[in-house]
Amino acid sequence: MTREHYRQALIDKIETSVTQSHVMAGSIETAYLSSGSGQPLVLLHGAGAGAVTWYPSIGALSKHFHVIAPDIVGYGESDKPKASYDRVYFSKWLKYFLLAVNIPKAHIVGLSQGGAIALQFVLDNPRMVDKLVLVDAGALGAQPSFASFFGMLWLNCIPSSLANRFYSRYILFDPVNRDPNHAHYSLEVLKSKGGKNAFRHGKGAAVSKIPEDALRQIKNESLIVWGEDDELFSIENGEATAKVMPNAQFSRIRSAGHLPLMDQPEVFNNTLLEFLMES
Repeated sequence: MTREHYRQALIDKIETSVTQSHVMAGSIETAYLSSGSGQPLVLLHGAGAGAVTWYPSIGALSKHFHVIAPDIVGYGESDKPKASYDRVYFSKWLKYFLLAVNIPKAHIVGLSQGGAIALQFVLDNPRMVDKLVLVDAGALGAQPSFASFFGMLWLNCIPSSLANRFYSRYILFDPVNRDPNHAHYSLEVLKSKGGKNAFRHGKGAAVSKIPEDALRQIKNESLIVWGEDDELFSIENGEATAKVMPNAQFSRIRSAGHLPLMDQPEVFNNTLLEFLMES
């Protein structure tokens, strides 16, 4: 099967109508998924695959919000230029993207590296963000274990099904909870032209620790969600950050790893909706 088939198989799992679009975000052609109506809710995936990572959540969230899930620059079906791929680069791309799709302000949910991007974006553009949700987010000081770091290196340098299976043990509480099409799509994106650029040129800069002084500047109402059994980014870093950010609350999800939206989709979606719909 092709990359497009794997991607479409994941979109077909979303139990609602999903629109697939492209837009120019500055000089970056950016693919994105959208669904639902109402207040905008932007979903930022982690380092790998693309917007289809949110297949377990788009349907539930789009019942209440206008969900927009972009393929972040360097991933999915979006352009993959040779660039710095640090937080400032990603933040600028996100601003261009939101302006291109006529969204002046939105709730933002960031997963893993997407959480690091969300943090930088809210620091750069606080008035463009309503509520902020960080899911097992990078840039909060967490250091992956040797085994999980090795798996990440292996997958990104020499992508293969074996590497993907090995790494899955460290990002999921139970790898069976991840749709196989997501694993296949992730591999195909890495193997595509420019698919390794974000990893090669970014060199982890996007998830380097944000100083506590900067985190204290984030006044937006925030929720930090963490899989209790995350073996990539330890839950302690999320708990500590919730005590630093002025208007943050913390929620842990049991029997979930680095991707709680896949390990415990119903609990995860309900946790987000409860927070986002709170007046």
